[in-house]
Amino acid sequence: MRYNIFMRVISNKALTDFSAIHPQAGEPLQAWRKIAESRTYLNFSEIKAIFNAVDKVDIYYVFDIGGNKYRIIAAIHFDQQKLFVRHVFTHKEYDKWKP
Repeated sequence: MRYNIFMRVISNKALTDFSAIHPQAGEPLQAWRKIAESRTYLNFSEIKAIFNAVDKVDIYYVFDIGGNKYRIIAAIHFDQQKLFVRHVFTHKEYDKWKP
């Protein structure tokens, strides 16, 4: 079944809050969001085809952003076309994270 809606990133506030602390992250995070919200994804394979730098870790999807400088940890509900941003980390912060 194909959906007629594009993926919705919830919430952009997590990205902008992180960018307020790390201003250099703003542009790559917003570029990622625009791409994420520009299509419909039915499964991980479709996400991986667009975002090569994404992995499934436990129940989360981990996106490498900005040339491996940042990580977005997300939960994705493909049936609802919703991507929930759970964490935004620097690479160093991500190394300490446990799912």
